[in-house]
Amino acid sequence: MVNNLEQGFFGIGIQNGKTPENLGVLWRSAQNMGASFIFTIGNRYAKQACETHKATGAMPYFHYENFDDFFNNLPKGAMLVGVELDEKSLQLEIFKHPKRCVYLLGAEDHGLSKLAIDKSHNLVKFKSELSLNVSVAGSIVMYDRQTKLNFQ
Repeated sequence: MVNNLEQGFFGIGIQNGKTPENLGVLWRSAQNMGASFIFTIGNRYAKQACETHKATGAMPYFHYENFDDFFNNLPKGAMLVGVELDEKSLQLEIFKHPKRCVYLLGAEDHGLSKLAIDKSHNLVKFKSELSLNVSVAGSIVMYDRQTKLNFQ
């Protein structure tokens, strides 16, 4: 039997999410892929995400007013992994996921803030020229994590 410390944990969230629908799809994927918690940073959308599986009632949901508030409340020992098309980003295909981490995605039209990019412990990207829908990108990262950690 593997104990929780060996398994680790992860959370996933969005900085300045553009639409409630994207958040709802990401939360549903997070629930299915075993996320420990979900979160949002900023207040860009008018209402909370709507999703059919009620993920916000099934796992902890946190909201942070700004990036500093979020960063100052990262779980102890967790690595911040930003998902961003950036020259410093590693290709997801070769990335080794930390056992304890928090994945941060930006909105499709603006990506992550410069502060978020600078403060991320790791940055990852996909082999694509254009950004992906945030819920699709997050789902791919979580699937990649699940697949790689199951084979370690």
